[in-house]
Amino acid sequence: MLVACASQGPSQAELSSLRAELRSLQEENTRLARRVERLEAGRAVSAAGGSAASPREVPSLTVVKLKPKSDPAPKLNVSVPVVEPDADVMAEILEAPPPAPRADNSSLDAEFGEGLAALRTGNISGGVARLKRFAAQNPRHPKADNALYFAGVGHMAQSDFEEAAGTFERLLSSYPASDEAQAAMLKLAECRVRLKNAREARAVYTQVVNKYPGSAAASEATQRLAALPP
Repeated sequence: MLVACASQGPSQAELSSLRAELRSLQEENTRLARRVERLEAGRAVSAAGGSAASPREVPSLTVVKLKPKSDPAPKLNVSVPVVEPDADVMAEILEAPPPAPRADNSSLDAEFGEGLAALRTGNISGGVARLKRFAAQNPRHPKADNALYFAGVGHMAQSDFEEAAGTFERLLSSYPASDEAQAAMLKLAECRVRLKNAREARAVYTQVVNKYPGSAAASEATQRLAALPP
């Protein structure tokens, strides 16, 4: 009977095979369960927009629409307002003398000397004309301011005090650092006195005193201020 019972139960080989098959099924079941978990996780990410359940956060990108190259470029405003120039400025430009031809310094010095010589020999009108032309054609020459000063003196010699005053004013405005500036201011004030304009003469003398204190010109201006009528 014991032998018969043993023959009816499963053999050792069958048990080993069943155990191996069971392990294989368990492993397959584990793989399937992991796959299901991954699929569920992916579906959750898709449903949530990839925010919390995603293992790596994906940044949102801005969509930029590019215009096709065939589109014309935007138009720029290139209009310029037209402004009429000042009439006085235009007159000054039109009356400006043309540039003088180039010359060496020796010939220019000779031209300046000829103007002074004409004044000394009594040709006042010719000397004044030469000196003013020299200053106009050679404004950067070292003696251009001297030419204007002696031209103004020549006008005073002709008793043309209005023209003399204008020449001295031109010298002072064009060459404020000239070595003739102090003498030109005294001459300008003298012209104002001769033209019966004591107020402007006083203003020029006062400017000399304030601008060149302690100088011989300031001393002379102080004396002439005292002599002016109230």
